[in-house]
Amino acid sequence: MDFLDTLLRRNAEFAETGFSPDLKILPSQRTMIIGCVDPRVDPMDVLKLEPGEAAVIRNVGGRVNPALLETMAILGTVSRAAGEAVGAGWNLVLLQHTDCGIAGCYHHAPALLAKHMGVADDTLDDLAITDPYRAVALDVASLKANPNLPGGFTVSGLVYDVKTGLVETVVPPARLRPDAEPA
Repeated sequence: MDFLDTLLRRNAEFAETGFSPDLKILPSQRTMIIGCVDPRVDPMDVLKLEPGEAAVIRNVGGRVNPALLETMAILGTVSRAAGEAVGAGWNLVLLQHTDCGIAGCYHHAPALLAKHMGVADDTLDDLAITDPYRAVALDVASLKANPNLPGGFTVSGLVYDVKTGLVETVVPPARLRPDAEPA
């Protein structure tokens, strides 16, 4: 049996025992989590999320880049169409991690990584690619500086340690822009 057969069997079990047709398109905990595609760092697992609690966006490194900002803009439109604007009263969580494979791209294909990050090749060092603690703080600062994001988001930056399984708060929760309307 190949793995696709395994996945289909698991899905049939899920449809029978775990499926809930009552889940809404908007997350019940008004939370968006931005994380890495690394299979060791699935936010559903490491944060023990229940289905429907959070919208999870994953990319290489869990980094803020132009594609992420475009995805967030689309999600904002989807949420407005569903009857609630994303922003005030919502959590925006950046979850990066130790031992991230993005460092390999930094060392072996920096031009490709610079393109992914939307920066010039000679500014890639400014993004702290190999230091998740600095990187998550830089990405939160980048979000705070972005005037196109709803200022009422409560944003935080976390780093997951792949050796211990623990998450550390690097940037404590705070409104994206302190002068924005609270929920």
